[in-house]
Amino acid sequence: MTKRSNFPAVRLSVALVAAALCGTALAQTTTAPRALPGYVTSSSGQVVLSGYGQCVRSQFWVPANAAEPCDRVARAELAPPPPVAEAPAPAPAPVVLAAVEPPRPVIQKLTLSTDVLFDFGKAELKDSGKARLDQLAGEIKGADVDEIIAVGHADRIASEDYNQKLSEARAQAVKDYLAQQGAKSNVITAQGKGESQPVTGDACKKLGAERSNNKKLVECLQPDRRVEIEVLGSRQVAGGAPAAGTGSSAPSGSGSTTNR
Repeated sequence: MTKRSNFPAVRLSVALVAAALCGTALAQTTTAPRALPGYVTSSSGQVVLSGYGQCVRSQFWVPANAAEPCDRVARAELAPPPPVAEAPAPAPAPVVLAAVEPPRPVIQKLTLSTDVLFDFGKAELKDSGKARLDQLAGEIKGADVDEIIAVGHADRIASEDYNQKLSEARAQAVKDYLAQQGAKSNVITAQGKGESQPVTGDACKKLGAERSNNKKLVECLQPDRRVEIEVLGSRQVAGGAPAAGTGSSAPSGSGSTTNR
């Protein structure tokens, strides 16, 4: 009696399992991919799936037929791009050096003591000063003069302002006189340096009060009181060829020790 009563229940259980399997197969069939070469295709145009959800291959399937999602398709991994070589840094631009202007040729260069040129504290040329400048004008006559530079200097006695103005006035007097003797005024430059460029150094220290009546100091500072003249250009030499002059002269004349 017990065995009979359980038989219908066993049959029901088997039926339920079969129904579940059929449902699973149906679900898998409805989600199968569309027809692919090398796979078994159903009448509905989809790939037939096995009970394990795998695509059923046909007898003609070859690895070349592998297709997603049925079979994993091997993909070649792209190799990383080769490193890009960095462009070499541009070479630094060449440094263009300014052309060094060659020194201009000197026809004549001399230093004249103001004792020869001027009276004490004055900027008017004395006769002895005019004579010395006449001599210079004769020495450069016929030369191709590019420039004449007259620079006045003073000693340290008196104020800086006074000495600056006195040195400028004396250089201007030399320029004016040379122009009167035939030199082109547009090539003559007059400058005054005052007491800024002494040549005596420390030789005249500790000689007492720095006044014009201190004759010992005034005499010691005499080399500082001067006018430097430089003539630039070229002159003709034997054979008619132009040549740069190199003439020079040492300080000329000492004059009165009280002149400044």
